[in-house]
Amino acid sequence: MTTTTHDDPEANRDLDLDPIFEPSLSAAPVQTLASVYYDATTMTALNATSAAAINRLRAYRPPAFPLWDSLPPRRRAAVLLLLYGDGHGHLRVVVTMRAASLRSFSGHAALPGGKADDEFETPFQIARREAFEEIGLPVDDDRLPSPFRIEALCMLPPSLALTHLVVRPCVAFLHADRSSSTTTTSSSSEDDESLLVEESLIPRLDSREVAALFSAPLYNFLKIHDLPPPPGQSLPPGKWYDGAWTNWKDISWRLHNFYVPVNNQRVMRPRRRSSTSSRNSTASPRAALDNALFEDQDRFEGRLKVWGMTGRLLVDAARIAYDETPEMEHNESFGDIDVITRAARDGIFQESRGHDAGEEPAKI
Repeated sequence: MTTTTHDDPEANRDLDLDPIFEPSLSAAPVQTLASVYYDATTMTALNATSAAAINRLRAYRPPAFPLWDSLPPRRRAAVLLLLYGDGHGHLRVVVTMRAASLRSFSGHAALPGGKADDEFETPFQIARREAFEEIGLPVDDDRLPSPFRIEALCMLPPSLALTHLVVRPCVAFLHADRSSSTTTTSSSSEDDESLLVEESLIPRLDSREVAALFSAPLYNFLKIHDLPPPPGQSLPPGKWYDGAWTNWKDISWRLHNFYVPVNNQRVMRPRRRSSTSSRNSTASPRAALDNALFEDQDRFEGRLKVWGMTGRLLVDAARIAYDETPEMEHNESFGDIDVITRAARDGIFQESRGHDAGEEPAKI
């Protein structure tokens, strides 16, 4: 999330990917890795449970929030909960790890997002713009390569960040539409190539803001233990969840700590383009993608922590999507409308809190 003005707004497009925290390929074949949102060959049609979850999100309407229009732009923010279907038809959500160089919440898991640029941006426009700046997700739908398209599903009730930003969570689904010609079984490598994402969707991480990119199973945010891994995959040591109650703004707030297994997925971090980039530019789509994903690998067999506001938002999104009560203790309300309303009455949003223009923006 950023509102910083860069001298060269396209500078971060000049970043390549260096996969980190990735399982040893000698220990697990590529086909056992979790799906990635930028490669349609790792996806399949949603199963019945996931399709119903998308329908619930599509039908969800948050409570009215007229206060948004009266907030100064510097107090408005939005994040993108980008969902996609994996190779088993389950929903996954895209998560980032904030760069260590940032002064606020460095190294924390986050959803792509940031502050409004002006009073005219809608929450979805903010979220999509920030997702482009942070991970390279195209802002315009017509820039998405076939077979991909993004559907805006709903907004969740607003939340209040510790930095006094009012955050609108925007939920979207990345479709990987398959025509009848692409769903038929074929041994042709050309057919496989046609389903690969083009250059415009391969993640381009802004190293000034994002240290890593990974994904997590949405349904698991309702559970206190890991879901069983798919065939051919295993779980790393450690627990999935712990949590505790804390007080914030005189309200009891459940702090969720999730430890997402990343041993069976591709976790990406930014790196500067090397001489391999020129080879990638002339390689086939499959070869270029493989070079981007599997070159100069580090290995990681553990978990990445998702907590704080990000954990709360993912619990709320899963509650709505699956219409289930979480196994862990949780806040019954969605979002922080009551807290935000009280803060507005106290003049919090009209006062300078050290995060005005010209300073490093507060991050979600």
